[in-house]
Amino acid sequence: MEDNYIYNGTKKLRCGYTTGTCAAAAAQAAGEALLTQQAVSKTEILTPKGIRLHLDVERCEMTNEKVLCGVIKDSGDDPDVTNGIEICAEVSFAEKGVEILGGKGVGTVTKAGLDQPVGESAINSVPRKMITQALQAVAEMHEYHGGFRVVISIPAGEELAAKTFNPRIGIVGGISVIGTTGIVEPMSTSAIVETIRTEANIRKEEGRKNLILTVGNYSERFIAEKHPQLNELCVMCSNFIGDAIDIGITLGFENILIYGHIGKMVKLGSGIMNTHSSYADGRMETLIACGAIAGADNSVLCSIKDCATADAALDILYENGSALGTLDVLTQRIHTYLQARAKGEAKVGAVIFSYKNDLLLKTEYADEILKMALEE
Repeated sequence: MEDNYIYNGTKKLRCGYTTGTCAAAAAQAAGEALLTQQAVSKTEILTPKGIRLHLDVERCEMTNEKVLCGVIKDSGDDPDVTNGIEICAEVSFAEKGVEILGGKGVGTVTKAGLDQPVGESAINSVPRKMITQALQAVAEMHEYHGGFRVVISIPAGEELAAKTFNPRIGIVGGISVIGTTGIVEPMSTSAIVETIRTEANIRKEEGRKNLILTVGNYSERFIAEKHPQLNELCVMCSNFIGDAIDIGITLGFENILIYGHIGKMVKLGSGIMNTHSSYADGRMETLIACGAIAGADNSVLCSIKDCATADAALDILYENGSALGTLDVLTQRIHTYLQARAKGEAKVGAVIFSYKNDLLLKTEYADEILKMALEE
């Protein structure tokens, strides 16, 4: 393919293409070979983003009745576990229309709230549309007026599924064929946000009114120990706390509860809703401000300004009797900023702990939301 690039900060990163693009390209090549009875080694496809790709066809296995073609996925500079895998399409004749099925290595949907209904193969709407349009264009070019049956398969899909979020969101037996633009943009935050939306939508389709968010593995372990019945209901939002709150409100959740370690959650005390270090730090500045409001001694506050971690700063505050007052102020500030983000459309609470798994603070609505979540 012709290389396309985006910039992430100062880095120039090469774009790739999605599993959906590969499936559509393989189907198009197989349809072409089926109608012409000539092997296809390259194919050209227009992505929904308007980028035209020229892709190599890895293999083309032909009979008079069906053709199987494979395309190798190139994720560009994105650290994607599906990079380099083969996406296959077997195309055969049908009476009319384009029937799209999932074969070996393509997952099956087992939970409501995903792009496809329960029981269907995890081939999302946009890839299905791309496959259909590609085969319709081939049929028109060769004046063929019948239909096609397409089976998408991914030989390494079942093995790779364990390395993806698929088992977590209810896709079993393989990976998904996805993509809304057809193009993989390296280090894309939109892909992460859409994963959060997908998981949250599953919880909503289950009838839940309370959304439980975690910011990482420590949060999940904390919940597993304290409230194991909630463990399978959590949605990991990583650093994207503000986006996750927005998603929860958009989907109609009445209450949102966030579990997180102090190292990230302290940033909420300054209104920082994306806690990745590339966006903002502010951990020590926030603790110093809270400590100053709480009346901590200036020498104590100066001693924490160069701490590498929030835990280390808290150790100093505890040693000098200033931790509880500082955490009280921090709790109120986090509550205020969370409600500001929600704009009165949902109650939002937070539970924050340390590396020692010590519970440090809970904001005003935390206990109330937790009680309702446990009773659902």
